[in-house]
Amino acid sequence: MRSTRKLLRFIRPYWLWALLAPLSMILEVLMDLLQPRLVQQIIDEGILRSDMRTVTHTGLLMVVVAVVGLAGGMACTVFAFLASMGMGADLRAELFRRVQSFSFGNLDRLESGNLITRLTNDVTQIQDVVMMMLRMLWRAPIMLVGGIVMAVITSPRLSLMFLVIMPVLLAVMAVLLRMGYSLFSRVQAMLDRINTVLQENLAGIRLIRAFARRDFEINRFREVNEGFAQANISAIRLISFGMPFMMLMLNGGIVAVVWFGGRWAIGGSLQVGQLVAFVSYLVQSLMSLMMVSMLIVRLSRAEASADRISEVLDERPDLAVATSPVRDVEVQGRVEFQHVTFSYDHSGGDPVLRDISFVAEPGQMIGIIGPTGSGKSTLVSLIPRFYDPTCGRVLLDGVDVREMDEELLRRSVGVALQEAVLFSGTIRDNIRFGRPEASDEEVEWAAKLAQAHDFIMSFPDGYDSVVGQRGVNLSGGQKQRLAIARALLVRPKVLVLDDSTSAVDAETESKIQAALRELRQTRFVVAQRISSVMPADKILVLEDGRIVAQGTHDELMQASPSYREIYESQMEHGAVVHDAA
Repeated sequence: MRSTRKLLRFIRPYWLWALLAPLSMILEVLMDLLQPRLVQQIIDEGILRSDMRTVTHTGLLMVVVAVVGLAGGMACTVFAFLASMGMGADLRAELFRRVQSFSFGNLDRLESGNLITRLTNDVTQIQDVVMMMLRMLWRAPIMLVGGIVMAVITSPRLSLMFLVIMPVLLAVMAVLLRMGYSLFSRVQAMLDRINTVLQENLAGIRLIRAFARRDFEINRFREVNEGFAQANISAIRLISFGMPFMMLMLNGGIVAVVWFGGRWAIGGSLQVGQLVAFVSYLVQSLMSLMMVSMLIVRLSRAEASADRISEVLDERPDLAVATSPVRDVEVQGRVEFQHVTFSYDHSGGDPVLRDISFVAEPGQMIGIIGPTGSGKSTLVSLIPRFYDPTCGRVLLDGVDVREMDEELLRRSVGVALQEAVLFSGTIRDNIRFGRPEASDEEVEWAAKLAQAHDFIMSFPDGYDSVVGQRGVNLSGGQKQRLAIARALLVRPKVLVLDDSTSAVDAETESKIQAALRELRQTRFVVAQRISSVMPADKILVLEDGRIVAQGTHDELMQASPSYREIYESQMEHGAVVHDAA
């Protein structure tokens, strides 16, 4: 239970509620333990002696005790709720902050579907078990010990029954604890798979329809869903065995007590009130033990969730924060790669980039072209420090990006990716995502440069038009132009366009490139179309993670067979991409 205990630090801000909850529960338990004793008094001293005064006074006292116990129980529930909900909210917020600090490498290892499960279902499991602990973890042991003590006081001979029942129940609880952890770990893992498949399907529903893969995806989800159901059934089967067995032991104990106690009562060595009170204490004690077993099952499930949450909290960001980050550099836009090698698997996997060296002077346009999988996107991802090189250095105006202040670096490097991610909200809000304080005039300026202003104004609400989730009500070309406008609004010295005009027609792309030239930014343009990089001051040709040639278009046409082959292939087939708008 180490992981669960480690997460309990999140309850410290709510220590007062966490303290008042068990104190209130103790009050309720004491009142519950007093009730059988009062029943014994009514029977033995009131009913059997025909003393109505004792019956009346004791009965009224029982009502008062019950009301006090009710108040204690209600207070415990309220305080436990406040503590557990507060803890759950803080834990969820800390997990979200932690995820926001992760690099792309961390997020590659922890898939989004898994993270969603951990931030929602796993936190809920911890939240629920904390509430149970603040109630049952105190109620059950106190009631168990108190019930046994009161039973011994009531009838020492009948109390020997505990020596028979308790060892059996404790053995069953040990089995439940050992088996429950592995079963509920599997349940949470299967829930991860369901969330992953569901997220992929919702994001790619149009592609599924386009390729008529509906039946395939339904069957795929059915398999995962059935796996989740079977995992739950296996876990519930364990519980369904444990609880009836404990009820059998409880009922068997009651029968034995009534059998032996009844004979002693008839013989006169035990009073009827004592027998009734003892049965009540036996039920209270064994029911408390059953509560403990239920709590153990929930704890085993919570421990599985706690391990998964701790894995996120213990995950160290791949990108180490500089101890003395550089903040006073005047960024001009000079980018230099010095013998950069990069592998996604830092433990020694095959490098994606190998010994990359080049210099981009301020204001230059750098085109990057090559076959799929040659490392183009990986190369430009090192500039804004989405990843760190395995070997070598990436310098921005002479400063290693690993030593530069993160806010300064991200403010100096604007990025527009091929998959333009938009958020729910207005077009205006999406464009100024990186600069929320930007004026409406600046937003329009960025949109005009990205050739997005005209189609925005064609909408009835213009810049206040609402963008659907992930921009579903916009075409691919429109989303890409909004992403470029968003990057431009930051006014970066270095602009990275990672195949970000792939869904834009050639004429619109030409206008975008002409507008960008006026800004004199250092631009990195990753493209599949050779026409996108032909105007570049320097073109890098990548193959298998290496720069096999670099130079201007004219120089590469003369000196690089690889570049010439790409050019001739695309010109021969008339590679033109039309805007989806």
